[in-house]
Amino acid sequence: MPLHTHITDRGGLGSLVETFLPWSGLLVPVLLAAALWRRSATATVALLLPVVTWLSLFGGLLLDKSQPGGDLTVVSHNVNADNPDPAGTARALAASGTDLLALEEMTPRTTAVYARELARTYPYHTVQGTVGLWSRLPLSQSRPVDVLRGNAGPLARTRQAEDLPADPPRALRATVATDQGPLAVYVVHLGSVRLMPRNGFWTDSRDVGANALAKAVAAERNERVVVLGDLNGTTDDRALDGLTAQLRSAQEAAGHGFGFSWPASFPVARIDQILVRGVEPKNAWVLPATGSDHLPVAAALGW
Repeated sequence: MPLHTHITDRGGLGSLVETFLPWSGLLVPVLLAAALWRRSATATVALLLPVVTWLSLFGGLLLDKSQPGGDLTVVSHNVNADNPDPAGTARALAASGTDLLALEEMTPRTTAVYARELARTYPYHTVQGTVGLWSRLPLSQSRPVDVLRGNAGPLARTRQAEDLPADPPRALRATVATDQGPLAVYVVHLGSVRLMPRNGFWTDSRDVGANALAKAVAAERNERVVVLGDLNGTTDDRALDGLTAQLRSAQEAAGHGFGFSWPASFPVARIDQILVRGVEPKNAWVLPATGSDHLPVAAALGW
């Protein structure tokens, strides 16, 4: 647990371990059962080491760090390209009362559905490719952000060999006009990870995209920044170090629990993130399931 950064990332092993690192604590009751079965006092006492280690790494997440108040509420949701009920998903998200709503993994067909269903609640919106941002506050300076999906690893070679068209944008940057000044908002869906027979836990596209996003955030001149999206990685994952070195996780700063968001049927990892700079997370939580395979994540932010 404490030495996970030293695990090789060959075949994506290190990234895989870090994605599910909190679940390493499940080995403790297994070892305890073995110690009791052997009636070994030494083994039982020795279990204090992994228990203390796990608590030092993750115990703080079990505390309720939420605070009252907040000037702006944000929600991010990977709505799933195969969502059987995009209209119902849109209505549920609008009913959450959020000020900013970021959606990822939209298709041309469902984008039109979300635009129609969310129009009454959100007078402003911008869409770039498969991601979009709906807002109660004015938006400006919207542009795509190149996170290089499909341009790395074996999938890139396949695309080149088949001469396939370029992927639509999977990230955008927009400026939100707030009473306290401009807020830079990034909506992102990084490349997927794959378990591949020859390449192991393949993360090439995600990793390249994470580095590109980290550079974009580093070059951002606005002191207030919010990154919303499906990053296909947890904040323990070394691939996101470039981002987590610059930004704070709203869930870790102001949430209660791990805030797991995927898969929706039995969440085991938080790969949907709300990361901030220059604003103060007041509260963070997970919204109820929609028709997607991800759960929506939310946060209240203060100045």
